[in-house]
Amino acid sequence: MNWRTKLTIVLTVVAAMLSVVATGLLWVPSAGAVEPARAIALDSALGMGLLAAALATGLSALGAGYAVGTVGAAAVGALTEKPELLGRLLILIGLAEGIAIYGLLISILIFNRLA
Repeated sequence: MNWRTKLTIVLTVVAAMLSVVATGLLWVPSAGAVEPARAIALDSALGMGLLAAALATGLSALGAGYAVGTVGAAAVGALTEKPELLGRLLILIGLAEGIAIYGLLISILIFNRLA
């Protein structure tokens, strides 16, 4: 594994962690804007449901990005040798992108359950 691949993986993991932290900061009410009784606590069922939805979407997008990058790189290499494989390779890339859609669907199901 070369240094560019390692750097890409590290930056992707850092971005995923920052998105989880930013989602957590959305739960912290600003001073005087929300009554303390109406603030979403991290230990409440609603807070855990929102965290689960954020993690489902974020981690599935992270996995899909890694899968599309890996499959895409292999697809470009295969296309240089056999251009007639284009249709099959597009299907494989589409399957890798489906991972993110599954995570989004799970998040929608979690939101429907919370409401």
